[in-house]
Amino acid sequence: MTEEQKFKTISYSFKDRITTVTLNRPEVHNAFNEVMIAELTEIFKEILKDESVRVVVLTGNGKSFSAGADLNWMKKMINYSYEQNLEDSLKLAELFYLMYSLPKPIIARVNGAAIGGGTGLVAVCDIAIASENAKFSLSEVKLGLIPACISPYVIRKVGEGRCREFFLTGERLIAKRAMELGLVNQVVSPEELDQAVQEKADQLISSGPKAITMCKELLRNVPGMSFEKAKTYTADMIAQMRIRDEGQEGMIAFLEKRKPKWIE
Repeated sequence: MTEEQKFKTISYSFKDRITTVTLNRPEVHNAFNEVMIAELTEIFKEILKDESVRVVVLTGNGKSFSAGADLNWMKKMINYSYEQNLEDSLKLAELFYLMYSLPKPIIARVNGAAIGGGTGLVAVCDIAIASENAKFSLSEVKLGLIPACISPYVIRKVGEGRCREFFLTGERLIAKRAMELGLVNQVVSPEELDQAVQEKADQLISSGPKAITMCKELLRNVPGMSFEKAKTYTADMIAQMRIRDEGQEGMIAFLEKRKPKWIE
């Protein structure tokens, strides 16, 4: 990927096999609208095809990670028909699924508030590292709405029981509470945020890229399987991985007490 900036609402950079995607509307706390949804969809489709990218970091410019849906964008929807609303909502749902199913790991660098759909963006990432200043809320009910498109990912991340409380109350959560719930993996001071993200990215890069892809496939598919089906599916997957070049290289490197080639 080049470092050319071609977007209006996001920016991105690539360095040392890591692409950083930054929500770049700080004047509205990185709230998303139809333009940002389209641009995020475009950049993640590019990342999907780019073999040089090993890890993605998603963050926000300014004080906030993302305040969720832009109020001016929502104001336009007041006059939308059901068909227009459905078309609009499907684009957001497709973006969340694209990110969730991306075969490369995504780290959410949560630098500030992640509200509504902003919490959804955190939930579709594989790992979330938050500043102590970060806050989270599924606040849609306060507007007479629901956290619909994000619900499959938030429920899977933190569980139905907890979502019953936070979907219905719209309660705000501090970073430490979000970590207790499993929405966030690590909470650090603002000064330590970049180092913590870099350390996690380095851990991911040291793992086999195909192995990470297949781990994500396991995580996506196995929870919905019966034990009977999972038995055959998982045995087939590990058998395939053992005979692939990456699996062979990893096992030989371990026995020879050297680093595997994908780290070099």
